[in-house]
Amino acid sequence: MQVNVLPSKPVSGAAAAKHAAKSLQAALAKSETARIIAATGASQLDFLQFLTATPGIDWPRVEMFHLDEYIGLPVEHPASFRKYLMERFVRKTGIRRYHLLDGEQDPTEVVRAVGKELASAPIDIAFVGIGENGHLAFNDPPADFETEEPYLIVELDQACRTQQVNEGWFNSIPEVPARAISMSVKQILKSREIIAVVPGAQKARAVKACLEGEISPLAPASILRTHPNTTIYLDTESASLLTETTTPRV
Repeated sequence: MQVNVLPSKPVSGAAAAKHAAKSLQAALAKSETARIIAATGASQLDFLQFLTATPGIDWPRVEMFHLDEYIGLPVEHPASFRKYLMERFVRKTGIRRYHLLDGEQDPTEVVRAVGKELASAPIDIAFVGIGENGHLAFNDPPADFETEEPYLIVELDQACRTQQVNEGWFNSIPEVPARAISMSVKQILKSREIIAVVPGAQKARAVKACLEGEISPLAPASILRTHPNTTIYLDTESASLLTETTTPRV
């Protein structure tokens, strides 16, 4: 696993986007279609802004899958990840093939239908983040490291729901849905490449636990250390608790 620490959130996002663009172009040079997984949330804003502005990516040949979504949240809600991806990714790139998780429909059917499409062929690149509680997608601790199901229906813990309020997506914890659809940990790890963008001081404790602690379901994103082709982009704030030996500066 490669860990890169950049001076600020925008610089980290720009570096991750440059890396992602090169990986996408390489995947498209080898195959007619590149299949990707897209993450959402405040931590991904700079990354997606830079990536969607990068020239030279043949977006109509890219197929996108959705990482996670709240159950029961209307698409018009500011916190809807479908809304987030449509506004910040799909419309900006003109990408034509995308599979969004409709949390307003029967979640069992959504999990089955989108999971079938996801599992039909390998994923080239997964873009992910790490939550304040160490979650990977909406796999809160203790995460299920064993299931082979592509998507899961999960219960969101208090720390996860609190993060959503603190980031301004909701006004109070009771407004945050208690359940969500999440891509499973094993499914994420099946991706040929993983690029994780994790800026901000509020992520420092989770970053330390996941990068320097035990690989454990109690620190879900720690499992990224077992993947042969993962790169993590931090800023100085999110890397502030790491030891110098594990954090090469770029």
